[in-house]
Amino acid sequence: MAIPSPGYSITVRVEVPAAANATAALTTAVSSTGGALTALDVAESRTDRLVVDVTCDTRDEAHGHLITDAIAAIPGAVVRKVSDQTFLLHLGGKIEVNPKVPLKHRDDLSRAYTPGVARICQAIVEHPEDARRLTIKRNTVAVVTDGSAVLGLGNIGPLAALPVMEGKAALFKQFGGVDAWPVCLDTQDPDAIVEIVRAIAPVYGGINLEDISAPRCFEIESRLRELLDIPVFHDDQHGTAIVVLAALKNALRVVNKSIDDVHIVVSGVGAAGHAIIRLLLTQGARNIVACGRTGAVHNGNEGMEPFRQWIADHTNTGHQSGTLQEVLVGADVFVGVSAPDLLTGDDIATMAPDAIVFALANPVPEVDPIAASQHAAVVATGRSDHPNQINNVLVFPGFFRGLLDAGVSHITDDMMVAAATAIADSVEPGEINPSFIIPSVFDPSVAPAVAAAVSRVAGTR
Repeated sequence: MAIPSPGYSITVRVEVPAAANATAALTTAVSSTGGALTALDVAESRTDRLVVDVTCDTRDEAHGHLITDAIAAIPGAVVRKVSDQTFLLHLGGKIEVNPKVPLKHRDDLSRAYTPGVARICQAIVEHPEDARRLTIKRNTVAVVTDGSAVLGLGNIGPLAALPVMEGKAALFKQFGGVDAWPVCLDTQDPDAIVEIVRAIAPVYGGINLEDISAPRCFEIESRLRELLDIPVFHDDQHGTAIVVLAALKNALRVVNKSIDDVHIVVSGVGAAGHAIIRLLLTQGARNIVACGRTGAVHNGNEGMEPFRQWIADHTNTGHQSGTLQEVLVGADVFVGVSAPDLLTGDDIATMAPDAIVFALANPVPEVDPIAASQHAAVVATGRSDHPNQINNVLVFPGFFRGLLDAGVSHITDDMMVAAATAIADSVEPGEINPSFIIPSVFDPSVAPAVAAAVSRVAGTR
């Protein structure tokens, strides 16, 4: 059963009799239904009645209703209002634009706008490269999506994808000092997406592709990289691959194994799985088996699209076939970027001693992390409520910070490996243990370290 999460936090405003046990009854109602009480605030007080705001984390919306009903069942209680804290946080959106320069009098306006701005325009006409120095292009990234593969929600379209892209933009600013803006496109035609992004590119110093379904995402990224003179980065592919490599570097240190010796099983052959495999191969991984919905990918499969065929050509040298559970037997490492609840603790028990399990499907992982930890030496998920959160926020703010600082136009494997190494090295050798293989997403040292590593590699090209 899922545990209560801040993502489903509610505040119940309830009026109760002003009895000695009033707050105790509220606390009991929440705990008896499995909620996690986080705050109990008296909003109003009279001689005979209290109005109390009860804030608690719940498992999901249905659990929130259950808790509310339990509070309402307290004798004399009247529920006035229920507020969802996540919805409240999103009211009016999560980002805004603020001017960086004063606009207080005519002189300011004359310099920031007309007539002074015409001089800047003319300077860029004469020297187009100065746009990076004299406009927001120097520090701005477009977060581009078509809404076709959003989180674990699937093809929900551009409008419903907007809250995710807003959140991404907020993280860019918070952790990397990068100004990012959501660009949610009402088309899923690759030709149209490529043309739109090409047309808007003059504004931006980089393009972050996000939540575009495979295999279309591969074509879109490849074509844009050929067309544009700014870096194009599909975070679902490369951000995930970088943070997985970082976590694996430290997990292998915990179990004293080497990447070129371990048997790795990757569940998921979409954008993330493909990029993870490519990056692991550059680091010496020699024994990788990838699994899709129908089991192990191998050269005996027929009718595969080019990117899955690439996986077949570069992995599974032993030509294993069978289900995920079958090929997992004896494996040292499991990396899941696929679907929830594919495995059980018993399946993890069939892996090699001191196994490593990265179950990254979100919000429900491929295997319950508690069950997996009974058999594996190291367990990581994409969730914030378990140890070892493997999250792309460790990558993209610092990665783009480094790209923008270096003024590069292309992204290389060396840059990605440098970013992964910087993340892994953010955990000091004396800190590494089975529950701490990856730094916290709030570690302020990570983004600058990633930026410096990427910029340094970019400067040596």
